[in-house]
Amino acid sequence: MSSDHFNEAGYGGRTVGFGARPAILIVDFQLGFTHPDYPAGRSPHIHRAVENTRRLLEVARPLGVPVATCNVAWNDERDMGCWKVDSLYDGSFWIGHPATQLDPRIYDPEYDFFFTKGAPSIFFGTPLVTFLTRQNIDTTIICGCTTSGCIRASVVDSFSYGYRTIVAEDCVGDQAEGPHQDNLRDVGRRYADVMSLSAVIAALQGA
Repeated sequence: MSSDHFNEAGYGGRTVGFGARPAILIVDFQLGFTHPDYPAGRSPHIHRAVENTRRLLEVARPLGVPVATCNVAWNDERDMGCWKVDSLYDGSFWIGHPATQLDPRIYDPEYDFFFTKGAPSIFFGTPLVTFLTRQNIDTTIICGCTTSGCIRASVVDSFSYGYRTIVAEDCVGDQAEGPHQDNLRDVGRRYADVMSLSAVIAALQGA
């Protein structure tokens, strides 16, 4: 189906909008994805998303917006899913490896709620929902990588848990522009509002 056919069928006809209490969710901005020493960390597209997320957080934290951030890591292959990504098996995604450390540009250990996940979604098998419930959150703003993988999975779960879901378009990245745009277009038709960084900042500031 073309975009025109989706439009004719009514997809994307509504906006989600912000509720009363947003939180920022940052998915997998760890050195294994954001530092060029690692095979999955060489995407300029992801590097731009990290810098844009840093700009968002410079606004959000002083406003008191809750921030939850995660990495993805495992003890060894026994507690991994059956991934098809070779670079996940080279040891750099084992718990404690330097590649699993969060990128310091986006992580404030004195402010952010941090945990480790083992599946694509930031929600799956993690303490995130309890954290959001205790903070009375009704809106999630999703940042991180990768758009076609863990971001998409996190968007679907955020929607499924009943949150108003916002994707900060400039703050998510992938290994290539095409999958990034394709997945943003699709989740924007169904589950989430895809918004620019400037629009998200304006919404947080009440503009």
